Amino acid sequence: MTIGSSEVLQRAGRLSPVRSGDHFDIVVAGGGASGLMATVSAARQGARVLVVETSGCFGGAGTTSMVAQWLGFYNGETCAVGGLPMEFAERVIARGGSNGFENYVLAEATVRPLHLKRLPFNPEIAKLVADELVLESGASALVHARICGASLGDDRVTGVQIETSGGRLDVGASCFVDATGDAVVARHAGAPLTDVETGRHRMGMSLVFRLSHVDVAGFRALSRQEKRAIALEGMAAGELFWDVLSVSPVGTSDAICLMSHLDGLDNLDPNDLTKAEFIGRYQVGRIAGFLKRRMPGFAACELAGIASHIGVRESVRLVGDHLLTEQDVVDATPFEDAIALGCGPLDIHEEDGKLRLFMPAQPFEIPARSMTCISVKNLVVTGRAISATREANGAIRHQATAMALGQAAGHLAAHAGAYDWDVRAVPHGSVQKSLTATGALPSRGHLPAATAVS
Repeated sequence: MTIGSSEVLQRAGRLSPVRSGDHFDIVVAGGGASGLMATVSAARQGARVLVVETSGCFGGAGTTSMVAQWLGFYNGETCAVGGLPMEFAERVIARGGSNGFENYVLAEATVRPLHLKRLPFNPEIAKLVADELVLESGASALVHARICGASLGDDRVTGVQIETSGGRLDVGASCFVDATGDAVVARHAGAPLTDVETGRHRMGMSLVFRLSHVDVAGFRALSRQEKRAIALEGMAAGELFWDVLSVSPVGTSDAICLMSHLDGLDNLDPNDLTKAEFIGRYQVGRIAGFLKRRMPGFAACELAGIASHIGVRESVRLVGDHLLTEQDVVDATPFEDAIALGCGPLDIHEEDGKLRLFMPAQPFEIPARSMTCISVKNLVVTGRAISATREANGAIRHQATAMALGQAAGHLAAHAGAYDWDVRAVPHGSVQKSLTATGALPSRGHLPAATAVS
């Protein structure tokens, strides 16, 4: 059910206050693409859910970081992500926030461009639809709030400490979904993590920005060779910082641009992250000026917005019950406990600035065991911090895949209530059945015989 604007106001006004000592069935840490899906999915399954988000809105990379294109719904012509993520996309389209899926050449100005399907969207409309989803679900919510600690007992997380503008809250729950992207709850719970020491060797970050008065059609009409020549010219002049010229149209004359690139900084080091925002904005200023001077279609452009949070591609990851590998992705390894499908592309940003980019031949399965660990019974990790190698992470970190994982995490956590909130004890078949009942596609066996782009 879609709620009207007046009911949104009424429901927002009726959001239950969250106070110290409150206890929920499930606490979802992080309201990004994955956490949003986990929250709504679990609440729709009847669980009492609290979502805690550090920013002021839901949607994560697609809203606060302005990465306004959803990749990962399609592998070639095969749609492998359904259920709530597709509902979210369709509602954004219905609100006028997107013209729908389109064929696109990713990294067109690089030496290895890739043809795929994407859904460009207006991030402001996505914020509105995300609010509606949360309010409709009946979940409780805290924004501008951050998990800063956890209480433990009997191989479980029993509660979390939440830092807010009004002070610290202690909240308990029977189960926790870590959708922070940085494994924040997992870290506080003492769960094993990988790549803790890699820090400044992780994939580079990017700060996205929005330009108005852009002739997007004129830009698209340029040949790949013309775009690459201008990109290389800008890099040689120190005004472009890599050869990716990613443009997502918003309306008829706005363009959201993913063109900045920062290497050698650790997103988990507060000083490095601060530097990244400063350097990112410096880069945006240089890039926007160069585009206005040199890029056809941008002569009249004006800087209309800069993302409020730099985009992070890689962070620490869980050491889970199964480590998803590049071979699992490439071979489409089947798993009995498959809980979500990934489409790709496999997208790795190397330290030397080179881009490794390719599309797996078919959708690949992601097992529930990559979201759980033996040391914390009531914890599910979702999004880019699941148990995966760096290479596999390059294929699962796209927003549609993160949403599919979040949807699965919500169902898994909700089902754990019947098993003393031990997520590793939940029968995989029951979760798969629950997911398919909502239109989700948890395994390759659930794919329709033929699919087409709507």
